[in-house]
Amino acid sequence: MKKLFLLSFALIGFAFTTQAQEIADNAIGLRLGDSDGFGAEISYQRALSSDTRLEFGLGWRDGKNYDAVRVVGLHQWVMPLDGSFNWYVGAGGGFASYSLDNVPPGVDDSDTSLFIAGDIGIEYNFDIPLLLSLDFRPELGFGDFNDDLDFDIALGIRYQF
Repeated sequence: MKKLFLLSFALIGFAFTTQAQEIADNAIGLRLGDSDGFGAEISYQRALSSDTRLEFGLGWRDGKNYDAVRVVGLHQWVMPLDGSFNWYVGAGGGFASYSLDNVPPGVDDSDTSLFIAGDIGIEYNFDIPLLLSLDFRPELGFGDFNDDLDFDIALGIRYQF
């Protein structure tokens, strides 16, 4: 009975490892979207292993009452769904520098803040070096201007190399 259990466990483990899909070593592109106005981000992804990667972003956001420059870093775990479809989850954080609109003269119109972020999304890996993704990134900010929970939904398009 022990041998049957060990053999079953080994076969199940082998089945899961053979389904792992390799991710590109590098990918660079744009991530477009936001929950409050428009946001664009230059995004770079670097593979750490066959199923994990780092994502770095340098972005600009234009909200109703502010403009912001943001830097974000995330660690992501990538799992296959079906064929060229993957889904991923991640965690990380970053910082932002805000410039407030419509403030009276003499009032400080800038602020910086830190934030922590989660990430969950789906992606399609084309046969050509193109990667399309749609993700949801909740962010919790720590600062005078950004001290709440923000939900960011974005479309990504990246070139893989």
